Amino acid sequence: MRILVTGGAGFIGSHVCDRLLSRGHEVVALDDLSSGRRDNLDRRVRLVVADIRSTEAAAMVESLKPQAICHLAAQIQVRRSVEDPKFDADCNVTGLLNILEASSRAGVRRVVFASTGGAIYGEQDVYPAPETHPLRPASPYGCAKAAGELYLGYYQQQYGISYAALR
Repeated sequence: MRILVTGGAGFIGSHVCDRLLSRGHEVVALDDLSSGRRDNLDRRVRLVVADIRSTEAAAMVESLKPQAICHLAAQIQVRRSVEDPKFDADCNVTGLLNILEASSRAGVRRVVFASTGGAIYGEQDVYPAPETHPLRPASPYGCAKAAGELYLGYYQQQYGISYAALR
């Protein structure tokens, strides 16, 4: 299976790429290298350097036509999201939408989304929080991840792209 890993040159992304390779998949990493590093990747992983918000990233998804996408690329700093919520939303919501729009045109069937646990639940009623716990994000980062899950639900209904959101 051809799988695209956004944020693939990062710490978690490169390990996901390694695991997918070990299972015999064709793996392509999309990363802007703002925090990831090319040398994190196995030489068998093709690296495309682009921002997930860019037209280049969307065009790559459309030409690659992956069967699945593991979406790990994100602005991950909660403090930065509070200081600059617009930047956080641009990366984490607009970036995801750019990938999802391209996915709908490319026939992608599955997206695995790196969501968040604590940041999406806010002040928890119970520990550990079940997936049915009310969403009460206490930061723009948590809001963006919650929005990402809602958009994935929409793209599943509208375009048949199934998804798993990892909290």
